[in-house]
Amino acid sequence: MRARLSKDAASLALGADKVAHALMQAAAKRGIALDLTRTGSRGLVWLEPLLELETHNGWQAFGPLTPADVDGVFDGRDALGDIEDHPWMKRQTRLVFARCGATDPSSPPEGGFAGLVRARELGPAAVLDEVIKSGLRGRGGAGFPAGIKWKGCADASAEQKYIVCNADEGDSGTFADRMLMEGDPFLLLEGMAIAGFATGATKGYVYIRSEYPHAIAAMQRAAALFRDMDIEIRIGAGSYVCGEETALLESLEGKRGQVRAKPPLPVHHGLFGKPTVINNVLTFASVPAIMEKGAAYYAGLGLGRSRGTMPVQLAGDVKHGGLFETAFGLTLGELVNDIGGGTRSGRPVRAVQVGGPLGAYFPPSLFDTPFDYEAFAARDGLLGHGGIVVFNDSVAMAQQARFAMEFCAIESCGKCTPCRIGSVRGQEVVDRILRGENVNANLALLRDLCDTMKAGSLCALGGFVPYPVLSALNHFGEDFGS
Repeated sequence: MRARLSKDAASLALGADKVAHALMQAAAKRGIALDLTRTGSRGLVWLEPLLELETHNGWQAFGPLTPADVDGVFDGRDALGDIEDHPWMKRQTRLVFARCGATDPSSPPEGGFAGLVRARELGPAAVLDEVIKSGLRGRGGAGFPAGIKWKGCADASAEQKYIVCNADEGDSGTFADRMLMEGDPFLLLEGMAIAGFATGATKGYVYIRSEYPHAIAAMQRAAALFRDMDIEIRIGAGSYVCGEETALLESLEGKRGQVRAKPPLPVHHGLFGKPTVINNVLTFASVPAIMEKGAAYYAGLGLGRSRGTMPVQLAGDVKHGGLFETAFGLTLGELVNDIGGGTRSGRPVRAVQVGGPLGAYFPPSLFDTPFDYEAFAARDGLLGHGGIVVFNDSVAMAQQARFAMEFCAIESCGKCTPCRIGSVRGQEVVDRILRGENVNANLALLRDLCDTMKAGSLCALGGFVPYPVLSALNHFGEDFGS
């Protein structure tokens, strides 16, 4: 009898290893030879630990499980049916996470690397053309067209070029990179190999944050088995600013993680001064499906200039927290209230923050906003890495604004004055507002400071901190005494 149980970090935190041990003991008592595969997560975190068991009725899912529940699994007690038929799964368009939760992440895929095979059949120029036509944009937050970036590197003349994967996922409420690396690491490596083939790069690096030990282990294991490109796994030291591409390059070179001035761009002068493509995990992991299914298929998904799928991550006070991969275009309200099921606490939603700690806070009055790069930008918001954090009506929005400034002060690399000094002054201004000191004057000063940080910061850390601060001020002014 075959079974699948996640070893994703979230599943482990919820007791998956104890469930696995109890399951094997229960099977042995019943004389059942159980072939248990530890997989990645399907993304339905509220059902973890989630077990899938192959029975005479097909695959049956059970969850959330505790060790006390496992004996009843063999009697079919509280079965959820085939997880593929679950409404939460049926509504998704799974391209990046198609195999996650269904296969063994420690072994190369049984069907081989179909996307890489087709890429080699097409040739480098045609691969670049396919990626451009697909409309794929960088999923790390900036949303820059991936194919244009790749072509810039391909056109650069150099004996050595590099492919660098930014896996320094540091935004609050985001976990898609971690889930992919733990659940399907070979997909990421395949995407990087396709990028290397298209641009002429022969060496790759995956830069993973140190807080992801399970992802690091999975990627190291996979890289050792991968034969199609020389890819090295590097571990970051936990600096948030090293999620910015040039600071990441500095760290890879063994230097202090500080932002570089641009130009030159990394595609011309990147790692060790050589042409370098830097994309995040989800960007590279999207490419095999584009190669396998074609650019037209991928471009046929989505809305406006936001093409393909986005793995949306739902966190905070939400009933159905987890990862939901869908084509761009669902509204924020559909994602929070329909897909997410509203709050887990039962309290009203007051705000959601989209795009990590630098993302704007949206009230329910803006829940008609389509999940799309341009639609969010039009309302002074960011999609970022696709993380949505739900806050109920107990949240103090002025404190959230202060936290944004505090976060920036702690994580600033210190290279530019607007970020290094402005964030500290920002905390002080918010503190004065909270104490009721010259509120109107300090509110005006806070807005002026945000304008300065947005216009003058060297990178997005200082430049994007105004988004959460100003959105809190604009939509929840009563919390600031205005």
